[in-house]
Amino acid sequence: MSSSSLDSVIDFLEPVNIAQLTQDEGFKDTQLGTHISVYDQTFPDLENADIVLVGCGEMRGAGIEYTSTDAPDAIRLAFYNLYHWHAAVSVADIGNVKCGATLQDSYAALRMVINELTAIGKKVVILGGSHDVTMAQYQSYVNENKIIDAVCVDARIDMDMESVLPADNFLVELFTGMPNHLKHYNHIGFQSYFMHPQMLETIDKFRFDCYRLGKVKEDISEMEPAIRNSHLFSFDIAAIQHAHAPANQLSPNGFNGEEACTLTQYAGMSHTCNTIGIYGYMPEKDVHQMTAKQIAHMLWYVMDGVNRGKQEASLANRNEFNEFTMAFAEVQTVFLQSKRTGRWWMQLHDGEFVACSHKDYLYAGKNEIPERWMRAVERL
Repeated sequence: MSSSSLDSVIDFLEPVNIAQLTQDEGFKDTQLGTHISVYDQTFPDLENADIVLVGCGEMRGAGIEYTSTDAPDAIRLAFYNLYHWHAAVSVADIGNVKCGATLQDSYAALRMVINELTAIGKKVVILGGSHDVTMAQYQSYVNENKIIDAVCVDARIDMDMESVLPADNFLVELFTGMPNHLKHYNHIGFQSYFMHPQMLETIDKFRFDCYRLGKVKEDISEMEPAIRNSHLFSFDIAAIQHAHAPANQLSPNGFNGEEACTLTQYAGMSHTCNTIGIYGYMPEKDVHQMTAKQIAHMLWYVMDGVNRGKQEASLANRNEFNEFTMAFAEVQTVFLQSKRTGRWWMQLHDGEFVACSHKDYLYAGKNEIPERWMRAVERL
């Protein structure tokens, strides 16, 4: 896809100043900075790009006076310095979305950029400002009239009705705004002491799934199917322990660095997840650029996930799967296990297959109804 096909979005973008980022030192042949097609002077050809990076440093949704930060560039510098391991994965970086006169203008600009990129089949990674920029990510699907599954990773569930800041309550609009394009929502890593006790009941009424931090850490692989089924993946760095991401000053607790990388790897592996946003990074709160480095490692694992996802067969090609017909609680269904990756799917009673885990298969084998199956059927 050449730049001429994307002329409509170039006006909304500012190029990356590589020389300024690197102080003219450049990168080694083996580093990512040499292998990423960057919008520096000319807009890159995106035809072969598997992943397209776009920065959006908009922070007004968190009540911060300045409209933009250099957060995306700080993350870029850390990312470009990592070594290039995935020859089969091509990355392009199209610079930063210009901040609009208002917060809504910034949302609209990012939404348009995402729309153009997903329309040509790209996986878009947003190096974001405040967490409410997720709304622009979501609105890109509304524009396409697409019903989606969404995943948020965050220590809090941003539904604080008493706050005037979009970053604290944008999920209210996501859940209740009309027309609504949200089929299912998963929240990963919430910390109970930040939550009103009745909030989980409210979310459960929507039949949405929330996973407490401690539960996720017991077996993080159980989150892979939830992320595999999703279209939108949004990660607030407030979900990472302060020790692993010093710019997170909300909580000393959370995911460690490796767990955060695992979650973004799952988003990279998913064939349906085509927008990934990483939000909440403020360079001035960072120590030794450790949070920028942490996010850079998460991006590296998105690439690793894309690389692994390329090895997966299509569900239509049944020869590539082990097939198990199961009966549990008077329900007959089919489980599929990929011979290539070991991942699992289960069939709902409408004939559709959804991602599941080995544990779900084992539950069914004991004649118990897997909770994931039951919740999916309730939503039907």
